[in-house]
This record gives sequence, structure tokens and C-alpha cells, in this order.
Amino acid sequence: MPETNPTSLFPHAGKVALVTGASRGIGRAIALQLARDGADVMVTARDQALLEAAASEIRSLGRRANICAVDLREPAAGTHVVGATLSAFGAIDILVNNAGATKRGDFLTLTDEDWSDGFALKLHGAVRLTRAAWPHLKSRCGSVVNIIGVGGRTPGAEFTIGGSVNGALMSFTKALADVGVRDGVQVNAINPGYIRTARFVARMQRRIAGTGESLDQAEQAVVAAENIVRIGEAEDIAQLVSFVASSRGRFLQGSLIDADGGQTKTV
Repeated sequence: MPETNPTSLFPHAGKVALVTGASRGIGRAIALQLARDGADVMVTARDQALLEAAASEIRSLGRRANICAVDLREPAAGTHVVGATLSAFGAIDILVNNAGATKRGDFLTLTDEDWSDGFALKLHGAVRLTRAAWPHLKSRCGSVVNIIGVGGRTPGAEFTIGGSVNGALMSFTKALADVGVRDGVQVNAINPGYIRTARFVARMQRRIAGTGESLDQAEQAVVAAENIVRIGEAEDIAQLVSFVASSRGRFLQGSLIDADGGQTKTV
């Protein structure tokens, strides 16, 4: 029998990953996938109970896990999370900036506070955390993966805040990738489309309350209207993150990868 290459089974063995927004949805799936692929993981978000549950599941996979319950909108939060990760594991190899939801709605009803809040977590939180982690990523030839969203490419009337924040994060990714070439740090971004998270299901439930559709019918209507192959799963994004941050994905630098089932039609 051919000899099995352990790095193909556990491409992140010996690595430490820091995942934000890791208490649920895409972030939790990413943390679990990186653990399955060999990484020890620091999970961070605001809900301590959900973080504890995620960490427990990671430990059940035989990997180490720690939590840091924090609001990344706070200016000192990035430095705090990096310090907690170094105290727990001594290094950072992978940083996944996933935290941040933005308010939808009619532009004329969105307040200054709504706009400030949208940028505070998803953009400024990611910038501060990346800056704090950068020296440690540099020392390990590490990887940054920003989870952004297709609304940055094709924003809609109900997504003025999210589209603006996502567009800014895409620009940040491209600019930081140039710094990464100099410093030996990989920087990329993934733009998920419709992913079956609790937030997506809640949107579908609001829709069916007015239409009388079943949840499955509502999802299929979205698939047909957007002309996509299907609704994505959080694991689709998680597996892509793991590949991008592995040695096999190392040629990717400054890439903005649309993982959206064909939703983005523009070049």
C-alpha cells in the first residue's frame, strides 16, 4: 500500500487558528473544519455560552480550544484577543476575520448610528485585529482569510451599509496582500453568497409569513430568482477556508473568491 502523507490528512497540524464570529454559522463551521484538519483554535465572539459549546466540540475532535468573549467593536479588543491567543497557544498561524453583520433597510431610514455600527465591527474590528496579529503571523509565515460577502460586488438598495462595508474590506484585502508579499503573510478573502445559516433561515421565515410558502419553496424561489445552483452550507465556506490557508492554497494572494453558487454575474 502507498504510504499515507500525514500532511494531506491534517494540513493544519501544529498550527494555531484564530476565528472571529465563531459562536455560530459560518464562523463556527470554519473553526470546526480547521480543528478537523489539525489546528488548535481560539474562538471569539460576544456570546460566551455559545463559544463554550463550540470549544467543547473542537476538543471532542482531539484539538485544543480556548474562548475569548469580546466585542470587537471596542478599540482595545483586537489587542486583547491576540494576547489571549498567545497566552493560550504561544502563536498565531491563521487569522479568519468573519465577525460582523450589517443592518439592512431603506437607505432613508438608516441612521448615522447604523452606519457607524456596520463599519465598527466588520471593518474596523478586522483591521485592528489583523494589525495586532500581524507580527505573529509574519514570524510564522501565516495566513489571513477575510470572510466578506458578494454584496460588496453587487450591492442592492436594501444593502447600502453592507455593500459599502464589504467593498471596503475587499479593498483592504487587496492592499494588505501587497504588504503580505513583503512580509511573507498570505492574505485572501472569500465572498459567500446565500448560506443556510440561522440568519438566512430567519429571512426566509419572514418571507413565508407573507406568502404562505413552505421554507423549502421559499429557498427554491431564491435559487430560481438568483439563477444559482443551490443554497450554500456553512461547511462549503469552511472547507474553502481550510484549503486557502493550507500549503496547497499558498499561491493564492490577494484573491477575492466568490463562493456563491453563481450569484455574482459581473466580471
